[in-house]
Amino acid sequence: MQTTPDRADRREGLVETMLGAVGPRLRELRRQRQMKLSDVADVTGLSTSTLSRLESGHRRPTLDLLIPLAQVYRVALDDVVGAPPTGDPRIHLKPIRRHGRVYLPLTRSGAPVQAFKVVLPPRGDGKPAKQSTHGGYEWLYVLSGSVDLALGTQVTTLVVGDAAEFDTRQPHSITGSSDTASEILTLFSPQGEQIHIRDA
Repeated sequence: MQTTPDRADRREGLVETMLGAVGPRLRELRRQRQMKLSDVADVTGLSTSTLSRLESGHRRPTLDLLIPLAQVYRVALDDVVGAPPTGDPRIHLKPIRRHGRVYLPLTRSGAPVQAFKVVLPPRGDGKPAKQSTHGGYEWLYVLSGSVDLALGTQVTTLVVGDAAEFDTRQPHSITGSSDTASEILTLFSPQGEQIHIRDA
């Protein structure tokens, strides 16, 4: 079937509209993750000028530019280009492995609160875990095993069915305290996601 000029024009106009929305969407994704252009440049290898021109619409987005950005922002490429939704409400889990831990996302990237199922390795050598701080609050629930929640110098052992909530501006760490792997559910803000997933 031959495409009529009107239909071709409409399709071309739709593509241009979608591409024109990519820049503001990239800027919003970066700001949600509290990253500077220089931070993104360091991770992707793209120059800050290229990133700036992409966000302002002065550089046409191409796959070789969008794929590394989608990976950094942890969103599907469809979300970056604004592709129509498929109607599937399920979250497709892609495990993230960091330093012996496995994070399973339970919410879409960009959600105001990030939910993860986390598998923690068995207890370590007894040395104190490195503590971190960031803005917001964190909530966790123990599904299996047991974990040590350290808040400054105070350490609380949580077992199956225990829940805890704390101000993440206080130095904290969460480690497995049983002889086998432990599983928790955890909720935190995008800032917490950046600390726990990328820097853990």
